Amino acid sequence: MISFNLICDNDHEFEGWFQNSASFDAQSAKKRVECPVCGSRKVQKALSAPNIATSRSKAAASKEKAGKVAAAQKQMVAMMRDHVKENCDYVGAAFAEEARKIHYGESEERGIYGESSVEEAKELVEEGIDVAPIPWMEESSEH
Repeated sequence: MISFNLICDNDHEFEGWFQNSASFDAQSAKKRVECPVCGSRKVQKALSAPNIATSRSKAAASKEKAGKVAAAQKQMVAMMRDHVKENCDYVGAAFAEEARKIHYGESEERGIYGESSVEEAKELVEEGIDVAPIPWMEESSEH
């Protein structure tokens, strides 16, 4: 496996792992490499300097990389939250009940989100109702 620093046409920099350089080239040509920030498929390798690290600089680089990964993950969760809020109805604690109504045709079919207990979620899955837990964060915790 090889890691490449990548950049999209919107100047978002991110890291990608590939089997080898040819694998990146093939996936990129088929538009299968996507920016995790904006979804652009116009991605290319970014300029990067060789890194010859000492033990101390390896630890600092590792900590910096972990921080960047955490920031990217946080941004992706925020984007997912925004997408769900814009495209689905919030049903709060009535999530399990409303999911059942939709599944059994008692309520209009639409995307919903809300809260349920683990037990309620298990029961929905056992009934064949498609549900999935999603990571969530309030808007104020992004900053």
